[in-house]
Amino acid sequence: MPQLTDEATKYDETAKYDDAATKNDAATKRDAATRTDAVDIPAPSTWMTPEEYGASRATVWAGAVVLVTDPEGRVLLQSVDYRSDRLLPGGAVDAAEAPSAAAAREVREELGVEGHYPRGLAVDWIPADAPGFPPAMRFPGEILHVFDGGTWSRERIESVRLPAQEITGIHFAEPADLPGLMDAGDARRALSALRARINGGGTALLEDGRPTTPTALDRLGVLRTHRPRQHGTWHPGPAPAPAHLPLRDPAGWLFAPDGRVLLLIARATGTAHLPSPEAGPTTGAFPLGHRYADQCAHPRTAARLTAVPPGPDPAYARLLATPEQVRELSDWGPAGLEELAAVHAARTHLSLPSPPRTPPTELPQEGCRW
Repeated sequence: MPQLTDEATKYDETAKYDDAATKNDAATKRDAATRTDAVDIPAPSTWMTPEEYGASRATVWAGAVVLVTDPEGRVLLQSVDYRSDRLLPGGAVDAAEAPSAAAAREVREELGVEGHYPRGLAVDWIPADAPGFPPAMRFPGEILHVFDGGTWSRERIESVRLPAQEITGIHFAEPADLPGLMDAGDARRALSALRARINGGGTALLEDGRPTTPTALDRLGVLRTHRPRQHGTWHPGPAPAPAHLPLRDPAGWLFAPDGRVLLLIARATGTAHLPSPEAGPTTGAFPLGHRYADQCAHPRTAARLTAVPPGPDPAYARLLATPEQVRELSDWGPAGLEELAAVHAARTHLSLPSPPRTPPTELPQEGCRW
């Protein structure tokens, strides 16, 4: 950074040699004379006046948007009367306005909903040559803040009141559908912010919608395809599923010692799946319950993992994630909350801790032991 100075108080380069020139030592006099002569030649300097420094700084826009989901994990988008693609709620940060204040103001103006959004999910640098800006706009680039609007209840969604102009409608979209509904850069940013929310690792730094430090969820591209849908009703164990029902897709809630569970991510699609109950050696296994859907029972087992063997299928990455993260990466409908409650009861039964939300950890292909 250049050093700032006022013109009237610039340092006098010749003054520092005055004392040296008066010393009796001949060598010192020669050195001083040499240096005194040198200052007659202007040298490059980093000194700048405040006016010069201010003029040298780049100017960019600032914006703020809010990412809101419904109880099913779909993202709130709004239609506007000035463009065909859809947007997250938000807009420009006004002069002398804090980004979080701008986010709250925009949601109030556009949706008629009061709120406070202090948690940042992402900060994105949008380059000046980003597509979609007409030359006459002279777009200088933008720093755009994405804030967490949380999950809105049915009652809050029904309280939305649109203004007479600008916002023509809202709807909730599956994360995988965002690229088809939004500008490409807006969709990248929204998906990165949604992954940052699921990660729980703090605000993500983005450049044109792409994380500068990708997490496992970013690298594997989760949410780029539709989440596996398994709606239906939850039936807790330990009673087995009725004998007349065919069993399909048995899965395990397999706990690591820190209370997280094993999760599979398909590398080709980014979809999340619970593993088979036999995915590794376990202790304390018991039937957790089953999902009833499509006239079938989908049984769940809970157990404590003692190790994770070498990966049998390189098409899948194996992660450790919290039960909440597993649910958010899936489309389980209202029964997902009931199953989640059963999972936490199983964790307590297995005497395991409640894990804090941290970014899911990808396990090595060779496996691990505890």
